[in-house]
Amino acid sequence: MKNRSLLVLLLGVVSAWASAAPLGAAGPAKPLKVFILAGQSNMEGHAKIETFDYLGDDPATAPLLKQMRDENGAPRVCDHVWISYLTGWETNGEGFGKLTAGYGARQKPAEPNGKIGPEFTFGLTMDRALEEPVLIIKTAWGGKSLYYDFRPPSAGTYPRTPADIEKDRNHEAQSGHYYRLMIEHVRHVLKDVRRVCPAYDERQGYELAGFVWLQGWNDMVDRDVYPIPPKDSQTPRYAEYSRLLGDLIRDVRKDLQAPQLPVVIGVMGVEGANPNEHIAAFRQAMAAPAALPEFQGSVVAVPTAPFWDEALGAIDAKRAQVRQMGYLLKSKNKNEANADGKMTEAEQREYLKQYEAKLISSEEAALWSRGASNAGYHYLGCAKTFARMGQAFAEALLRIMAARAH
Repeated sequence: MKNRSLLVLLLGVVSAWASAAPLGAAGPAKPLKVFILAGQSNMEGHAKIETFDYLGDDPATAPLLKQMRDENGAPRVCDHVWISYLTGWETNGEGFGKLTAGYGARQKPAEPNGKIGPEFTFGLTMDRALEEPVLIIKTAWGGKSLYYDFRPPSAGTYPRTPADIEKDRNHEAQSGHYYRLMIEHVRHVLKDVRRVCPAYDERQGYELAGFVWLQGWNDMVDRDVYPIPPKDSQTPRYAEYSRLLGDLIRDVRKDLQAPQLPVVIGVMGVEGANPNEHIAAFRQAMAAPAALPEFQGSVVAVPTAPFWDEALGAIDAKRAQVRQMGYLLKSKNKNEANADGKMTEAEQREYLKQYEAKLISSEEAALWSRGASNAGYHYLGCAKTFARMGQAFAEALLRIMAARAH
């Protein structure tokens, strides 16, 4: 009886130890989890590492900052997450290795550019949640559209508009070029996984576990492809975007032979809680595919507006006023100080300096330097915003995975 009691006690201790074992501890091997991140400049990511400290100012995001840094205060290098990043301004190329900060927008694909996108905290969140190793395949290029650059095959060749023909742009042969690059790169990486992820165990294989789409600015501002409809129109202005995004999801699943691939749509959040009418309409179009019956339980729209930094946004609006005043001075606007055109460039600069000082306080200027590093259409280049987005995208996929496991 004593021996049996001792055995039960030992089993309980072993069970408790196993459940508390850190990542990398011995346990049942599982397939490598592969996640695909795709889109345009905001998926690239324009938040400079220098804005990391801004997360620490907010008790809600200070714990996330701790995850983003190691014990020495440097950006954390993940031991169980690897990344392959295909991008390029003039020539496409790949950067790859263990995930850390620096896989944001890059001028030279293989060289860090001191920025992050959503991939950093996406990987950190997956690393904390999963026992198996993780591979992120990221394909992103700035200034790309869904209607032309990422046009999915099932949507057919892009029908050029009269303006396209007049300006000699958007030729049919290049329609969907970046969609094809995305699929080709995913296949290239998966053909030899160990090249990018040395921890890959061929006996366990890999699982395509999720696809994240963050794109839209170029479509939203294009009035040629998405003309403003008459006020009495029953068709939303961006209905075509919704249709194309549905096609994209279907085609990615088909081309990668993953018919139930979980998908997250990162819904544009620029301007936060107070978007203009075009951004508001575009957000609805982006989210619409997630409501289709065929995508229930496998496609989720994640709003990013809650992650827009309202304080920095208010300062950015004032900075825009300064830029506008600079333009008015240079153009000799009849209602402003240089109406007669007699101000020298030096005098205009001094006028702007004083104008800005009255408009933007020293405290606001300091806050801007601490938290922002880019324009509004790039979420102000705020690491706090991109970090929260990446975390939210990962958590959405984890919820899909958990629901399927049950």
